[in-house]
Order: sequence, then C-alpha cells, then structure tokens
Amino acid sequence: MSEAIPSQVVRGDGCTIDDEATVGYGEFDEPTTLGDDATVRAGAIVYGNVTIGDGFMTGHDVLVRENTTIGDDVLVGTKTVIDGETTIGSDVSLQTNVYIPTNTTIGDNVFIGPSAALTNDEYPVRTDTGLEGPTIEDGASIGANATLLPGVTIGENAFVAAGSVVTDDVPANSLAVGTPATIQDLPEPLEGPNEIA
Repeated sequence: MSEAIPSQVVRGDGCTIDDEATVGYGEFDEPTTLGDDATVRAGAIVYGNVTIGDGFMTGHDVLVRENTTIGDDVLVGTKTVIDGETTIGSDVSLQTNVYIPTNTTIGDNVFIGPSAALTNDEYPVRTDTGLEGPTIEDGASIGANATLLPGVTIGENAFVAAGSVVTDDVPANSLAVGTPATIQDLPEPLEGPNEIA
C-alpha cells in the first residue's frame, strides 16, 4: 500500500488507499477528506472537494467527482460513478456499476442494486432546462437495472423492482414495478426499513 498521499487529502485513522488509486484528484480549494477506516481500492479516483465519513469502502475502478458529501459506512461498488454535486447519507450500499448523476440526493440506509441508472437531464442535448437528479429518501431500495428519471422522489422505505423505469414519484412504503413503473402496495416481505447498518 502506498504511503505517498497527496497534500490535498486529509485522512482519518486506519485508512487504506491502494497504490493504483487516486485520492484528491484535480485542483480544488477544499481537500478530499476521508474519515476513519476508509478503504479505497485500485483504479478508484476520488476528486478534490469531497467529504467522506468513517467506514467508507470502494470496489475497483470507482469514480467520485467533486462537491460530493458522503456519510458513514457507505459501500461504493466496482465501476460505480458518482458524478459530483451529490449528497449521500450513511449506511448506504451502492452495488456494482451504479450511475449517480450530478444534483442527486440519497438519504440514509439506502440500497441501490447493480447497474441501476439514475438520470438528471430531462431532454438530453435538446434543451437546457437544468440538471435535477433523483431524491432517494431514507430506507429506500432500488433494484438491479432500474432507471430513475430526472427529478423523481423515491419515498421513505419504498422499493423499486429490478428493471423498472420510474417516471413519477414513488410514495413512501410502496412498490414501483414495470415500464413505466406503476405503484402497488408493498408485499409483506418487503415491508419495513432496510437492514444495512
């Protein structure tokens, strides 16, 4: 493991940064801050002006862009991209190949399954209406290969089924399923909060 940490990085106790990882990439006014016991694996790039809590862990080839705030005990899976200007709470699990766009807010105790794609541009390259990512509230789960359109809110403890395309807000404690997703009552096995922590 490398002990040559760039000067623009502040790290807590017990951090491990692989030789082939880059933490504090770019030139920013604020450093990258890693809490205690962070693990950043080979191929990961974490930009400057990123603040991360304790117990952070990445897979390989992760990208975390600038102006991102991440809470405690967050897992960012291999090849996941967090495109910056984003807030992520604590006890969050982002699985392999997840895409988190600019201007997204993710609460605490959230699970996002493999290859889920969140979007923030309502009319890509057609008009300039601004970028608004989804909001995912505490305890929500997003299944593998689900797609969330710009500006949607996934309510507290809601569940988005694998492969669904979410075009409208999903109320708290409900199930979104299908393309486009329709709202249903949560089946009994899915009721209650996630158990990530």
